[in-house]
Amino acid sequence: MSGFLADLVGLWTLVKPVLGIALCVLGTVLALIGTAGVLRFPDFYTRLHAASVTDTSAATAILLGMAFLAPSWLVFAKLVMIWVFLFLTGPTAAHAVGNAAHMAGLQPWTRQTADIDPAHALAEDHGGRPQS
Repeated sequence: MSGFLADLVGLWTLVKPVLGIALCVLGTVLALIGTAGVLRFPDFYTRLHAASVTDTSAATAILLGMAFLAPSWLVFAKLVMIWVFLFLTGPTAAHAVGNAAHMAGLQPWTRQTADIDPAHALAEDHGGRPQS
C-alpha cells in the first residue's frame, strides 16, 4: 500500500507543473480572446462584457496555474486571496462602469443605430464585405 501511495505522489509531482503551465497558457489565450472581443465588438456594452468575462476567467485560470506551481502554502494562500479580490472586484467594477454609461445616456448598439453610420450599415448588409 505504501508503494502505491509513493507512486501516486511521484506521479503528482510530475503532473503538477504540466497542469500549472497548461492553465497559465489557457489563461493567456482567454485574455487574448478578450482583447480581440474588445477590438471587434460594435459598441461599449458588448466590449465591456467581453473584457469583464474573459478578464475574470483568464485571471482564474492563470492564478490556478500559478497555484499548482506554488512552492509553498504561503504562496498558495496569497494567490487565493488575490483571486478572491479579483473575483469580487472585477464584475463589480464592470457593472459600475456599465451602469454609469447607461445613466449617462449611452444607448446600446442596434441595427437602427447602425443606420446613422452609412459605411457601417453598408458593411453590415453585405456580410462585412464592401460592395463592388
